[in-house]
Amino acid sequence: MNTSFTVGGGLLTALLIAPAIIPDQRVPVPEYRNDLRRVSLEKFFGDRGCPARDLAEEFLVASDRHGLDWRLLPSIAFVESTGGKAYRNNNIMGWGSSSRSFSSVRAGIHHVAAQLANASCYKNKGLDQLLRTYNPLPVYTSTVTRVMKLIGPASLGGRGAVD
Repeated sequence: MNTSFTVGGGLLTALLIAPAIIPDQRVPVPEYRNDLRRVSLEKFFGDRGCPARDLAEEFLVASDRHGLDWRLLPSIAFVESTGGKAYRNNNIMGWGSSSRSFSSVRAGIHHVAAQLANASCYKNKGLDQLLRTYNPLPVYTSTVTRVMKLIGPASLGGRGAVD
């Protein structure tokens, strides 16, 4: 009896103190229900009949987590796949010339966000330079930045927003 109680009690103790010892790999998600950025993204995509409307919160989570302008990822998704209307392999971001496959659309959004924030070819670049690296076609940068302006002002954004 004592052995099972000790093991059970030890397990319970480990479960109770584990969060303090082992850092949680999940990043807390802020509340986006009343976020004006979410409203703006849902309106932008909704007005255009884009499936990405349902991903507004995911774009914000990925952008905030990686310190990106909140309009960048949805703008890339709009330019690359018309906001989720035309894509393959769960890749609405056009990553890897659209040949890269992801386990889910959400996984693709988070992968691209992490790359834009951390990969050496993107890190510490201004928006224009970052977009030229993402897609070197001359019209690409101006197209994405125009979509960003249509989505809304940078001032609605939290971390990482640029004017």
